[in-house]
Amino acid sequence: MTDRTRLALAIDALTGLSVGDAVGNQAFPPHLRVRAPIHPPEVWSWTDDTQMACSLLDVLDRHGTVDQNALAKAFAAHAETFRDYGMGALQFIDHVLHGGGWRAINAKLFDGAGSWGNGGAMRVAPLGAYFHDDLRKAAAEGAASAEVTHAHPEGIAGGVAIAVAAAHVTAHRGRAVPDLFETVLAHTPAGDVHDGIRRAGELRDRPASEVADEVGNGSRISAPDTVPFALWTIGEHLDDYETAIRTCTLVGGDMDTMAAIVGGVIAAHHGALCVPTEWLEAREPLPRWFTL
Repeated sequence: MTDRTRLALAIDALTGLSVGDAVGNQAFPPHLRVRAPIHPPEVWSWTDDTQMACSLLDVLDRHGTVDQNALAKAFAAHAETFRDYGMGALQFIDHVLHGGGWRAINAKLFDGAGSWGNGGAMRVAPLGAYFHDDLRKAAAEGAASAEVTHAHPEGIAGGVAIAVAAAHVTAHRGRAVPDLFETVLAHTPAGDVHDGIRRAGELRDRPASEVADEVGNGSRISAPDTVPFALWTIGEHLDDYETAIRTCTLVGGDMDTMAAIVGGVIAAHHGALCVPTEWLEAREPLPRWFTL
């Protein structure tokens, strides 16, 4: 497996991630009764999900692994703070930009508990595609990526789960994907994320709203209430990118992050051609510094 091939697979995942992020960012909460747009009236902007995924993929391209110090610096250097960064991320960015160490700031966030947010999961699908031929490696690299911004075990577990999911579906391109939930659970540490994924797997064929009510829709911006529904959506709609993304918007919550996770994993499996052309054309161009 050449680095060039790995990178091409990862870029497919990034395409699906960034378009999902952009669609979710334009959607309206279900209670407003406004559907996600079908025909793009203007450019659809993406959020910190895409910005951080670009930094992660850039580091993989330069180092072939998650160099955590390089990744922390990349996250801080490339951040545009109007991209919907959370308060913890903004503190992280400011600290690193002023020469502070990433471990020191992580240990202080959220009264010393560390972040258990969904940031480790939202950006990691391209990494999973990159390491698709070794699930243990994908899990370890997913954890390393999440650790840079998330000291809490649940935040790290979210990154591991989505990295493994993306790796597993990429390894089965052009074929049916066996045992998605079982494979992810086998590599995800015990805890709330793991338990939520297991429960989501038990709710197959249920209405999306019912599943979101039980396992979460990302409204708390945490890994435990985001990753399980994302994996349920992937399991239900792996062969239909558009339906999967619309499902993320119809249950409300953290719609851009949910759609970024789902879109990245599905495009990792099918390639970028599964993304509707109209949506891709409407998506804001990726950052100018991102030249892969």
